[in-house]
Parts: sequence; C-alpha cells; structure tokens
Amino acid sequence: MPASSATPTPLTASIARGATDVPLIEQTIGALFDAVTARQPDHEALVSVHQRRRYTYRELQTEARRLASALLGLGLQPGDRVGIWSHNNVEWTLTQLATAMVGMILVNINPAYRTAELEYALNKVGCKALVTMARFKTSDYLGMLRELAPEWAHGEPGRLEAQQLPHLHTVVWIDAPHQQAVHEPGMLRFSELLARGDAGDARVSTIGAQLRATEPINIQFTSGTTGFPKGAALTHRNILNNGFFVGECMRLTPADRLCVPVPLYHCFGMVMGNLAAFTHGATVVYPNDAFEPLTVLQTVQDEKCTVLHGVPTMFIAELDHPRFAEFDLSTLRTGIMAGSPCPTAVMQRVVRDMHMEQVTIAYGMTETSPVSCQSSVDTPLEKRVATVGQAQPHLEVKIIDPDTGAIVPPGQSGELCTRGYSVMHGYWDDPEKTREAIDAEGWMHTGDLATMDAEGYVNIVGRIKDLVIRGGENVYPREIEEFLYRMPQVQDVQVVGVPDPKYGEELCAWIVLKPGQTLSEDEVRAFCKGQIAHYKIPRYIRFVPEFPMTVTGKIQKFKIREAMAQQLGLQEARTA
Repeated sequence: MPASSATPTPLTASIARGATDVPLIEQTIGALFDAVTARQPDHEALVSVHQRRRYTYRELQTEARRLASALLGLGLQPGDRVGIWSHNNVEWTLTQLATAMVGMILVNINPAYRTAELEYALNKVGCKALVTMARFKTSDYLGMLRELAPEWAHGEPGRLEAQQLPHLHTVVWIDAPHQQAVHEPGMLRFSELLARGDAGDARVSTIGAQLRATEPINIQFTSGTTGFPKGAALTHRNILNNGFFVGECMRLTPADRLCVPVPLYHCFGMVMGNLAAFTHGATVVYPNDAFEPLTVLQTVQDEKCTVLHGVPTMFIAELDHPRFAEFDLSTLRTGIMAGSPCPTAVMQRVVRDMHMEQVTIAYGMTETSPVSCQSSVDTPLEKRVATVGQAQPHLEVKIIDPDTGAIVPPGQSGELCTRGYSVMHGYWDDPEKTREAIDAEGWMHTGDLATMDAEGYVNIVGRIKDLVIRGGENVYPREIEEFLYRMPQVQDVQVVGVPDPKYGEELCAWIVLKPGQTLSEDEVRAFCKGQIAHYKIPRYIRFVPEFPMTVTGKIQKFKIREAMAQQLGLQEARTA
C-alpha cells in the first residue's frame, strides 16, 4: 500500500495516523493459518535449506497440529509458558505455530544467552517446558542446562524437578530426523515428542475455537534500564496484524519467497519474516541456522527468492563477500532493512547491485510488535534513506516534548510515541514498569528522539534511553553494569556505546576499583564469558579514578563517550 496514503495533507503538528482502509485481522494465529492452508494446501510454505526440508502449507499445518497435541499430552494447558532457545530451524516455526494453536505462550530466548540470563528468563515468566538446540558451534545448550540443574541426570523426561529452575518440568532437545538415538538423561528428543502427537486430536480444534485474539501468545525479553530484562507480552492481535501490514508495505503475494537470515527469536524473524509471509500465503526460506553471508547469496539464487531481510551489517557482509559477483540475485525485488540506521551508500548498493529496487526501511521496538513506521515500495529512495517511513496502518505516531508532553511542530525533535493495536499487552508480571512505558491514554513512550516532517515521514535522531545498538542487538548498559558490580573488586562501573565502523556501536566499560584492589581487562572478560551473551561483553575496558560528573553529582556519560572516541580516534560519539 502506498505510504503516502497515511497522511494526505501537510501536517501542522508532529502527529500522524496510518491508513484504515484495510481492516484489522481479528482472528488468532491458528485460525488464520488454517484459512490460508485451506486456500492453498499444496503451496510451499517453508524451506529450511540447511536442514534440507520442505513443507507445503498442509504439511506444515499437519506437523504443527501434531506438536500441539503432543504438548497437551505433556500436561501443558492454554496460558502455560513454553520457551524456545534455538537458532533458525523448522522446529522453531513448528513450536511457534503449535503453541499459538492451543493458546500456550511462546517465550523467545536468545541463543546467545548463557546460564545467568537463561535462569533469569525461565524463572521470570515461569516456563514449564523448554525446546532447545542441543549445541551450536561452541555453545553447549544442554550442558548449560545441566549446570543449572544437575538433578536432572536422574530425572524422568516430562517430570523434571530442579531447585534453580522450579517451574521447568520438561526439556525437549532438537535432534535431526533419522539421527542415531542419543540418550540425554531427563530430556526428550523433539522427534520423540512429535511422534507422540496426533494431528487429528480433537482437543487442538476445541481449544483453538475458544481462544481470543487479544490474549497473550508470545513473550520477548527486552533489556531494561533497571538492569534486568523485562518480558514484553504480545497477543495474537499484536503480532498477526503487524506481520500482515509489514507484508502489505512490501506488497507480498503467494508468489513471493522470503529469505529470512535474521533470527527468529527477534520480532524481525518471527513477525516480519514468518508472519508477514504466512498472512500472505508466501514461502519462508531459511538459508542457515545463523547468519552467514555466503549461504544467503547461495539460497537467494537457488531458491529464487524475491524478498530478503537483514540489518545493515548483514547487507554489508553480503555485498562485500569476495564471491558476491558469482551469484544471480535478479529475482529479488523487496525486503526490509532495519535494526539500526542504514548508511546511504549501503542502501544505494542494495538497490543497484542486489536488484532490490523496492527495499523498505522499518522502525519499531519489541513492545510495539515491533513495527510502528515503515516505508513502502512507492517511497522515494531519498525518503527511504533519510527516514524510517510513515505510521503503519491503524497506528498513531506523535513526537512530544519530553519535559512537557506537548506535541512538537514538524521538524522539531522530541520523544516518539506510538498508539494502536501494536502496543504490547504489557510487561509480564510487572505492572509498574508497564505503567511507566504506556501512559493512561495508551501511548507507548519509546524513549527514542525523532522528528517528523510535514508529510509524516519520521527520522530517528537519537535516544533518550541509554541504549546501545550493536550490530542490530539492543543492549542496555545498566544490565551490564549490574552484572559487573558482582565482581568484588569493582566499586563503580559505567557502560557506554562508542562508534564502531562494523557494528555501529561497541560497548565500553569504565571501572572504578575499590581501594587496594587490582584487576585486569582479561580478568573482567573472563568473568563475563559464559555468563552473559558475547555481544554484551565490553570490547573496551578502562580503569579510571573517577567519572565525569555535573555539579549536582550526575554522571555525564556523554563525556565518557567523547573521551573514548577521541582516545580511539573514532568519529564523535553520539550524545543522545
């Protein structure tokens, strides 16, 4: 749909409303997937290249119903939380669909999480079951679970008990079809669980018919400035409509084949990828379990993909691959670039060299399911480069003065707020933080500084929240600071983002040691390794006697950024 349809007349204030000519979907995810399957049962729905597996819509529906039946057989009920701790694969998507069919709440867990983060996430939302990869490269997921719960060595699958993980009673590990049997004490193989299910189980249809679209169906963790991640609870209505309208901006049809190299545990993969495709009867294609530029290029060529998603660093890696010129990418036409600001030169190369003349830019956050603004296939290239597009259908976006709450004039900077169907149900079991984020009138306060022009195009200019975006990953410094405070030598610590040509930003920690204590950079990194995700470990570590402060005692993080940028010979650090 043309982006210009959202704001047909020049704006006199920085508030815009998206188009409403296409109605919202009021079905559940399961009901909509069943309807699409009924229309085109033999159309290809999912291709997992690295697993060499293909599914039509009917085949995917059958397997998802079988898994839903098996989950019910474990004693799980609608509303129970089921975690998924894995990179991209068929099992991830089957779990996404199956849980939605019977009203269980899928909990996305970042595969980069380590023991401390995993323990917090599982216990915060009370996960009763966890589907996990066994291992990936140097990550031993089952080993980390055993570290948290050594009691499971003597447990029975489906009846686990552990002091550190009191809610979790079932762990299902993802095996490969026809893989030789491997015994994992206390844990179920995914193929074994699937074999227990019955695609014709009447309970699946009965429960599905009773579900409401406004019920939470997904929890995604987003780090908070208080140091601990918050679980954003999203409903069928939230993510199904967002996926649909994201697909509308790209004008998806069943003829499209969407290459998804972005992670499914992010909204980017599971909503802007999976649900954007499924709501339009298109085909989803996974080139690999995790991003690798060569397999993306090979997959686009071999599978004749028409749509490609990615953060700017992914597109840069693909364009700069030494074998780039060998591949025929002429089938591409559109896709989404999001996650961090897109350099103009990169956008121009994507359009010219990857044939993505209709590539779109999207902006959002987990708490808004995620997209609030997006350009469309009709948006002029200069607008796609300089802005994040206009308000999505059925959504309102406004820019306010952070101090007064007043809507600012076009062109003036202020805090971006979003209202509409996409705003989350709330932070799981945290009404106080929910009230801080969503005001009494339903506006989600993003913490981002933005401007809006007279046509309603939004430009993100900075951040109110102390957020670092490293290669598309959102990192809140307070979480890292809280973790480093655990070191007995640390008296105080401040973490900031500094410019980086590859990742956009890198983490830097300034540490004040307790009197008489000594500590090295390597000791700090060793303390972090295996406990927090690799991308949260500061690249730069400096030991300082004190922090720059205002006369009132407030730490001036922008001066830390400026000092590091000067010391490292980087471009001036952001001060927002």
